[in-house]
Amino acid sequence: MGHTFSNLLVHIIFSTKDRQPTITEAFRPRLYEYLGGLTRKEFGAALAVGGTADHVHGLLVLRPDVAVAQAAQRWKSLSSGWIHRTFPEAKQFAWQVGYGAFSVSPSNRAAVLKYIGGQAAHHKKTTFEEEFLAFLKKHDIEYDPQHVFD
Repeated sequence: MGHTFSNLLVHIIFSTKDRQPTITEAFRPRLYEYLGGLTRKEFGAALAVGGTADHVHGLLVLRPDVAVAQAAQRWKSLSSGWIHRTFPEAKQFAWQVGYGAFSVSPSNRAAVLKYIGGQAAHHKKTTFEEEFLAFLKKHDIEYDPQHVFD
């Protein structure tokens, strides 16, 4: 076969350092636009980017030559630098060290898009910590409750 074909849908989630509410309304929409453009330029397509003041969700379609870890690292490092350059008042901004990455089947794509779009309403009832632990459990990922948010 002369060509490579893939449909690698990944739901990536990560928070700000110590889950501080540092993604302010002043730059949140522009951050989401930046992350979408960065994805197109670097490793695929962003079908959705959303979140709240303390975390980001993205539904990405990764090219087959890009590792999930590479995409997450680029998203975090390049966006952090962009925030610091573009919004000097956000000098305390930083991302957490880790991230969550969850495979998404094409049949669940619409549900994940809706979920990411509904983050503001969702987090009126659920904290980021509760949400993230629910993702780990749903995807059968083992974790140490004492260190999951280190």
